Amino acid sequence: MAKECSNTGCDKSSCEGCPSRNDPSSMLEKMNAKSDIKKVIGIVSGKGGVGKSFVTGSIANLLAKKGFKVGILDADITGPSIPRMYGITGTAAGSDEGIYPRITKNAVKIMSVNLLLPEEDAPVIWRGPILAGMVKQFWTDVVWGELDYLLVDMPPGTGDVPLTVFQSIPLNGIIIVTSPQDLVRLIVRKAYNMAQMMNIPVLGIVENYSFVKCPDCGKEIPVFGKSHITEIVEDMGIPLIGRVPVEPSFTEKTDEGNFHEVDNPYIEAVSAVLPL
Repeated sequence: MAKECSNTGCDKSSCEGCPSRNDPSSMLEKMNAKSDIKKVIGIVSGKGGVGKSFVTGSIANLLAKKGFKVGILDADITGPSIPRMYGITGTAAGSDEGIYPRITKNAVKIMSVNLLLPEEDAPVIWRGPILAGMVKQFWTDVVWGELDYLLVDMPPGTGDVPLTVFQSIPLNGIIIVTSPQDLVRLIVRKAYNMAQMMNIPVLGIVENYSFVKCPDCGKEIPVFGKSHITEIVEDMGIPLIGRVPVEPSFTEKTDEGNFHEVDNPYIEAVSAVLPL
């Protein structure tokens, strides 16, 4: 067992004498005693607005349909959207054992800061360390029970909260969500490099908003510009596991709070890259 650092005020990330610098696993938090989670997958993006929560929910629905026990940890503390997508309102219950996730109509367990606030539209005006602490509590204090997969819907970028997830939760891999714009090449590279630095496997990339399909002729129209995703995945050597179009029916289900009804065939290949 690694020795505790004796340096006063050590934050376990910047201290030269702390064993966690040489042994990142020493920073992992223990899951709740009543949780039994087999695999943890992070869904990440280098920027906001690419539909990361939509992709997270789509993957959860796909896995639930295949008979897996699935949970979603909504780590996007300042911009949570998972409960609203599934029509979940009210607050989560708790006991001495911990906090209990809410369960969607297709049996996906979810936990989000929206389920702990008195009002779902209450702003979360917290500094980085508090945000990071809340994400840790979603791992240590939530009674997830038995899950085959826990999907972590990460906040965009490479700041405090993504770093906390990478360091504190035993991720088995990440999936990067992106969009077609050329600028995305740099942004995807940042997310990829962060995962590489943290020794987290990158399982693949999903491109969202890839095109709009004409309802009359079926032609694919690249409304957000020409996609560069093929070049990006070839350059990085990671698989492209989905190109998702702008689909009005998906948006309608999301707005209605009926995301459990969304069956997204464009991310079917995701199940082939997930660790078993």
